[in-house]
Amino acid sequence: MRRVLRALVGNRPRPLTALALALTLVAGGFAAWAGQDWYAAAHDDRSAYAAQRDEALAAGEQAVQNLNTLDHRDLDRGLDLWESSTTGELHEQLASGRAEFAEQVKEAKTITTARVLSGAVTELDDRAGRARVLVALRVTVKASDGAKTEKDSRMLGELTRTKGRWRLSALGQAPVGGASAR
Repeated sequence: MRRVLRALVGNRPRPLTALALALTLVAGGFAAWAGQDWYAAAHDDRSAYAAQRDEALAAGEQAVQNLNTLDHRDLDRGLDLWESSTTGELHEQLASGRAEFAEQVKEAKTITTARVLSGAVTELDDRAGRARVLVALRVTVKASDGAKTEKDSRMLGELTRTKGRWRLSALGQAPVGGASAR
C-alpha cells in the first residue's frame, strides 16, 4: 500500500498542494461566515423597520411639498394632488373647502412652489400605521405682478398608512427657536 501511495504522491513534500488546501479551507470558512451574516441580516426585523421608516419619510416629504405647491393656471391638478396626498380629517377639510379656496387662488393669481430641504421621521409605529415627520422646506411665492418671495419653514406632519400607502392626516407649522437659557 505504501508503494502505491509513494508512487502517487512521491517522496518529496508538495508545498503547492498544501498551500492550495489551506487557501481552500480559508475561502470556505469565509464563505460560511459571510453566508451566515447575510442570512441574519435578511431575516432581521430592523431592516424591515428601516424600510418602513424610509418609505414614510419619502411619502411625508412628498406630501408636505405637494401641499405647499399650487399654480393658479393649473388649479384642478394641484388641488387633486393635495387631496390624493391626504387622508382623514385633513382630507375632509381640503375637499370641503376646495371651491372657496380655488376662487381665492384664482383671484390672487399666485404660483407657489416648495422644495424640501431636509426631513426626518420623529416617530414611527409601523404596526399601527402611524408616523410623524419633520420637514424643512423653502416655499417660493410668485405674485401676479412677477414679484417673488421665498420663505423657509418647518412643518410637522402626521402620516397614516391607508391601503398600503402613507398619507398626511395632519399638518402644521413646527415651532421655531427655543427658550434661551439665562
